[in-house]
Amino acid sequence: MEFRIDRTEFADAVGRAARALPGRTPVPVLGGLLLEADAGRLAVTGFDFEAAVRVEADAEAAGPGRVLVPGRRLLDVCRVLPDGPVSCALEASRFTVEADGTRFGLSTLPLAEYPSLPAPPAPYGTVDATAFATAVAQVAVAAGRDDTLPLLTGVQLRLDGGEMTLAASDRYRYAVRRLEWKPQAAGGDVAAQALLPARRLLDVARSLGRCGDVRIGWEPGGGGALVGFEGGRTRTALRLLDGRLPAYTSLFDMAGAAVAEVEREGLAEAVRRVAVVAQRLPATLSGADEMPVAFNPAYLLDALTSFESPRVRLELLGAGQRALLHAVPGDEAAQAGAGAGEHRHLLMSVKELV
Repeated sequence: MEFRIDRTEFADAVGRAARALPGRTPVPVLGGLLLEADAGRLAVTGFDFEAAVRVEADAEAAGPGRVLVPGRRLLDVCRVLPDGPVSCALEASRFTVEADGTRFGLSTLPLAEYPSLPAPPAPYGTVDATAFATAVAQVAVAAGRDDTLPLLTGVQLRLDGGEMTLAASDRYRYAVRRLEWKPQAAGGDVAAQALLPARRLLDVARSLGRCGDVRIGWEPGGGGALVGFEGGRTRTALRLLDGRLPAYTSLFDMAGAAVAEVEREGLAEAVRRVAVVAQRLPATLSGADEMPVAFNPAYLLDALTSFESPRVRLELLGAGQRALLHAVPGDEAAQAGAGAGEHRHLLMSVKELV
């Protein structure tokens, strides 16, 4: 196996695929990157059973070949390679990487022990890559970080006709974002939903943010346990989490709430300053009756910075109760473009210590 490839393309492909490598694993081969060379291309794949990332790049290959190399070490090598063409070859059990007189040798991993890669899910539809990346970032901030509660570490993806809904909650906040998408598979106009790891989905959305369109692969009616995302020459498949998030319709019913409209960045800057010394951020809504409400400053700041609109509306039910943030009508469309969808972020306020 031999191939030549531009250093920038090689480093980019290795870096993208390496995102799927586990931090620690008792299975050594899962720390490897699978390199597959063929006429005119190189494919680099990382896989850890929960996610598979495959990236293709242009390359001059002497013939078809496959090799499994330690992923972190190859990534380190790519970072220090000089610019220009890179020559790679498999020599017995050593994989060599050479560029401009600099040569590295890596021991290979047993290819026969590498697990079978999942088949790509069937095409289901497309979504604008930039809008998708923005939407995922807006809701992923509300996902939990406690791996002992995997259900709350996910982003729920719901597809219903031409609308995509993303939602996440860690019990103390609940973010929901709607945006347009284009179903293309038979039955793609039927509502279907899946729960995906928030951290993984956020990484996927960011990496595909400049690809124009993201093609989604899914078989929701066929018992498929994977959702695929493809853009440019990068293809990622994520394994679903078990369960689904609690319904939020009743939570977002704010009948009787007091309403305030604020400049988003001004309030965010005030929160940043107060958060240095405060665990709780008090606020008072003035009107016919004063309503003191306190928030976790980190949660409030996360909520405010997840919006793109210049102003936000706060609907408040009182101390220790729910508070709903959303863009002032008209501002979100002006900021993000017509048809961009709706973003809402629910927070639980806290009772002030007396």
